[in-house]
Amino acid sequence: MTKHEFYIQRCIALAKNGLGTTYPNPLVGSVIVYNDRIIGEGWHQKAGAAHAEVNAINSVKDKHLLKKATLYVSLEPCSHFGKTPPCCDLILAHDIPNIVIGTMDPFAKVAGAGIKKLIEKGKNVTVGVLEEACFELNKRFFTFHIKKRPFIILKWAATPSGFIAPLTKEKQEPVWISNSLSRQLVHKWRTEEQAILVGTTTILEDNPKLNARDYYGNNPTRVCLDKSGKISTYYAVKDNSQSTIFITADKKFKNTVNCIYENCIFDENLVENVISILYQHEMQSVIIEGGLRTLTGFIAQDLWDEARIFTGSVDFEKGIAAPKISGKVTETIQLDTDELKIIKNYDGNNYF
Repeated sequence: MTKHEFYIQRCIALAKNGLGTTYPNPLVGSVIVYNDRIIGEGWHQKAGAAHAEVNAINSVKDKHLLKKATLYVSLEPCSHFGKTPPCCDLILAHDIPNIVIGTMDPFAKVAGAGIKKLIEKGKNVTVGVLEEACFELNKRFFTFHIKKRPFIILKWAATPSGFIAPLTKEKQEPVWISNSLSRQLVHKWRTEEQAILVGTTTILEDNPKLNARDYYGNNPTRVCLDKSGKISTYYAVKDNSQSTIFITADKKFKNTVNCIYENCIFDENLVENVISILYQHEMQSVIIEGGLRTLTGFIAQDLWDEARIFTGSVDFEKGIAAPKISGKVTETIQLDTDELKIIKNYDGNNYF
């Protein structure tokens, strides 16, 4: 690992502290190095708050060292006025001579302009260090701005025999296949993504809350497919406790507190229509939690980026078969009695 790679790796680690709290902004980390020693570091913590470079510069005790230092940052510094001033201007104001950048920012208001400004002012700029890791860090942000849709995560749990649910149920509640560790991890994921989507059948059969009650953090926006308006106020998704979008063909509904209704044609273009609605609501990521028909709809259209599949120890003699999916298994994790596989849907050029 080169020196530049070491420090960009540290930037990535810092940036991850903001996962789930920086939307609609990207995850960014920054370190400042003088004589091979880190003298400052920071990350972007929340939209509207100071950017990573600002926090890193502010953390340096002796500002005179900045004129001989190198600033590392996982994503291109901004050059435009948004909720905060341009980071490029602060870098130039402190006359930092060397800037090492993980990857360019695809956001239209940046998109190389920050790099250009720094070079034009005579700074030594290096771009493209651990670029693939920096892409992975901001896969949600990049997918949203490049592909004009949210980053789509499929999630389900299956028995060792490959069933995601029994054929029949006695009670209106989930049948747990995964263990408590896996379920807590799922709730952690919910704090990290902007939306969670399920179909009508899942709501009618399980009455899920779709919140992050087992982990500290923000609740995602619930997205519920409800073609003919079958979901009544009895169900937890209509408790107004968190923002919820109902996608329906029924035009009788009116928006209420925390409940937004979006009309949609439920035809062969349903998945594309749903994705378009989520994009309009500026959702950079969504977890698709089922059921089978909803999951297979996204798989059939090849509109997914990552699948997170648990295999538990609970088994059924008969059941509903899990979706069929192909992709690259990038990680396998053992969670006590459960096994988790992370599958990426590479399209030949990583995510883009």
